[in-house]
Amino acid sequence: MIELHDITQHYGVRPILREISLRIEPGEVIVILGPNGMGKTTLLGVMGGVLAPQRGKVWIDGMRRRNSEDEELAIRRRTVYLPDRPWLPATRTGREFLLAVGRLYDVEEFRLMEHVDRLLDLFDLADKGDSAIMTYSAGQTKKIALASALVAETPILLLDEPFSGGLDPAGILTLKRIIQHHGRRRDRTIVLTSPVPELVEEIATRVIVLHDGRLLAFDTIDGLQRLAGHRGPLDEVLQRFVFPDATRKLEGYLQDFGR
Repeated sequence: MIELHDITQHYGVRPILREISLRIEPGEVIVILGPNGMGKTTLLGVMGGVLAPQRGKVWIDGMRRRNSEDEELAIRRRTVYLPDRPWLPATRTGREFLLAVGRLYDVEEFRLMEHVDRLLDLFDLADKGDSAIMTYSAGQTKKIALASALVAETPILLLDEPFSGGLDPAGILTLKRIIQHHGRRRDRTIVLTSPVPELVEEIATRVIVLHDGRLLAFDTIDGLQRLAGHRGPLDEVLQRFVFPDATRKLEGYLQDFGR
C-alpha cells in the first residue's frame, strides 16, 4: 500500500530523515514514534506528498508520488493527509466544511449528507454543526478536522498527532475506537504519529521508531519488546530502547529534591 525507498530529507544542513526505506501493507495501523525533533512529522509529510524529499521515492498503491500529474491526482483521491494544525475555513460552518470535503472526494451526495450528520453526532458537534468554525473551542476544532478526514472515506489516512489538540476524553475514546474498528476490518491503511505509548499499544499493528533521523525499528509491539529485552509496557520498552539515559537523569533529578 505504501512503500518508501531511501528517503532522505534535509532542512538546511541538518538531515532530518536519513535513508528511510520501509513497506506498509494494506490494512495496517502504523504508529510513528520517536523523540521530539527526530522526523516523525516530516516522514508523514513525505508520505502525504506535502514534502518532496531531497532523495528517495514514495509509492502509494503502486503509483509513485510526484511522478506525473495523473498519478499524483489518483493518489490524492485515495489519500487524506491531516496535519497537526490544519488550515480550516473559519467563517464556514462545520457542516459546510464537511460537505465541501466530501464533494471534493466525490462521495455520493445522499451518503455524504447522512455521513456528515453521523460524524457531527459522533464527535458531540451536533449543536455546533451550523455555527462558524471560528466559534469552536480548541477541542471542537480538532474534532471537526478529524471528521473532515473521515468524511472523505479514502482507503488511506495519514494523521499527524490526531489525539492532541485539546481532545476531551470522549473524543480520544471515539477516535481510538474508530481506528480499532478500521484495523479489525482491514479496509483502511492508517499511519499516524502519537507521543502516548498507552494509546499506541491499543491500536498499532506495527510501530515505526525513529531516532536521529534513522529508522531504528519497524516492528510489532512484541517485536520491540524482544529487541529491547523487556516484556513490560511500551513506555518502558521505549525508555530502554530509545531513551537509555532517561532513567538515570530522572533518578538524579529526583534525588536532588530528597536532600
